[in-house]
Amino acid sequence: MPHLHIEEFKEIEFPCSTDEVSFNFIASNSNHEDEKLISVTVEDEDFFLLVKVEENRSLLKSDKLTRPASIYSVHRALLGYAEIAKLNVISSNVPEYQKNIHLQDSTALKKIEYFAQDFPCDREVRVEVGFGSGRHLIHQAVANPDILFIGIEIHRPSIEQVLKQVSIQELDNLLVLDYDARLFMELIPSNIVGKVYVHFPVPWDKKPHRRVISTSFIEEARRVLKVDGQLELRTDSENYYAYSYETFIAFNKTVLHINKNKDIAISSKYEDRWKKMEKNIYDVTMINEEESLPLVIEGDFKFSTFSASHESVLKLHATTQRFEGGFIHFERLYKTQNGVMLRISMGSFDRPEHTYILIDGDRISYYPEIPLKSKSNIVAHKFLDKVLNG
Repeated sequence: MPHLHIEEFKEIEFPCSTDEVSFNFIASNSNHEDEKLISVTVEDEDFFLLVKVEENRSLLKSDKLTRPASIYSVHRALLGYAEIAKLNVISSNVPEYQKNIHLQDSTALKKIEYFAQDFPCDREVRVEVGFGSGRHLIHQAVANPDILFIGIEIHRPSIEQVLKQVSIQELDNLLVLDYDARLFMELIPSNIVGKVYVHFPVPWDKKPHRRVISTSFIEEARRVLKVDGQLELRTDSENYYAYSYETFIAFNKTVLHINKNKDIAISSKYEDRWKKMEKNIYDVTMINEEESLPLVIEGDFKFSTFSASHESVLKLHATTQRFEGGFIHFERLYKTQNGVMLRISMGSFDRPEHTYILIDGDRISYYPEIPLKSKSNIVAHKFLDKVLNG
């Protein structure tokens, strides 16, 4: 992750801007004096820089929760703040280079709002969850020019590697998204997806609730898949294979194809390595046989006028509020110049949304953007509005 180690953190006057980078406000952790967040806008992307004050030096880096789509934007923000505040940089892994020429005009990288506002439905869609090096995703997009491929990945170097190939090969049927695939599935209209690829997901043996394959994920896959559409799981983990098989087979009606050490047209560098190690590769393919009802989600993310006190909000720190089917956990609380800010997780237990809430005067808003419009998030929002207003 891009970062600067600095001799001493210095606060600037907010708001402030330099070289098309805007520094909007600063928020201080109300329970830990050594942590601050700096709101930044770069090329219409809003995110936070995180400040960690240490004994002999401080750390300035991007906030994981709000990090922008482009690493280059983080580099500009870090170097821009260091310049304005005249920070003494001890060490840095931030290169002072221009944006990759292949990424300058890339339109393949989309934000979640692009899909939420008007999901592309004019042709068959295929989704790959966690595309890694992108070998399989690029191969499929080249081989099927009439199909729209959506690749979902959270590893930034992998994202930029695929975007580079999209530019070089001039692919117009591949879109890339940095988002939680489990939440993204709730947004896809019913009956438009031909295939969902989940190739070599992280096994999460010690944290099974973080696995991609789950009962709710399979339910969403069955809804979005066309009749005869397929959900393909490919894994080198025998434990993940066994867990997934049990999850698939628990459905009242399901069609599964099981393969072991099946060769496919293209493989990842990791798969090549595992084959050399003589590890087994397991495939579980679910075939959808039923047409689903259209997706209907009603509601919005408007807050009531804030009528409680900032002090009452600060008392929510580290508490969890539960409701039927979900929860809201108040992870951290911050003080801003004109109010308070909360970092929360909300929604369903197995695929929660993580976001910030700004309370400025009598106005409450999400930062940097509203949550994904899913059924679980709409329910959580209504409950959150009641909790914040007492």
